[in-house]
Amino acid sequence: MKLSIIYDSKTGNTKQAAEWIADGMNSVDGIDAKTFSIKEVDIDFVKESKGVVIGSPSYAANMTPDLHAWLLTTGGKLALAGNLAGAFATEQYTHGGGELVVQSIMTTELVNGMLYYSSGGGCGKPYIHIGPVGVNGNMETHNALENYKDYFTIYGERFAKKADELFG
Repeated sequence: MKLSIIYDSKTGNTKQAAEWIADGMNSVDGIDAKTFSIKEVDIDFVKESKGVVIGSPSYAANMTPDLHAWLLTTGGKLALAGNLAGAFATEQYTHGGGELVVQSIMTTELVNGMLYYSSGGGCGKPYIHIGPVGVNGNMETHNALENYKDYFTIYGERFAKKADELFG
């Protein structure tokens, strides 16, 4: 089963988080997960995917304008209604609005008729209520995106298992 992770990344942190999610997804038997920058999306692969996770760095506590424009144009033409959806974010500060980014992506996915999945508290700890958020070390020298790797990987594995349960 194909799963896609689509992201916008400005400094490489969101790209890294997407790759960790793909690692978690690909740890599940029968899953073929790939990551795509919004600038290089394999439209055919995404259309064949049963689940799509979308990610963005926090930009003024929202998704980036580039991702928003992509979702309203190209993203809207992918016929993803009925597919599993998820979202993730990276941020430069601990309180940088990552949760709001996830919510804004989630809203767009729901408007497009997708079925949103987060794992919430249903899978136990770590709880990932709406989607994983990681803080990079660009501005907070005491922080590092690597500290959040497990959250992204676990989220990817959980997402893939749910997609397999629903569509496998």
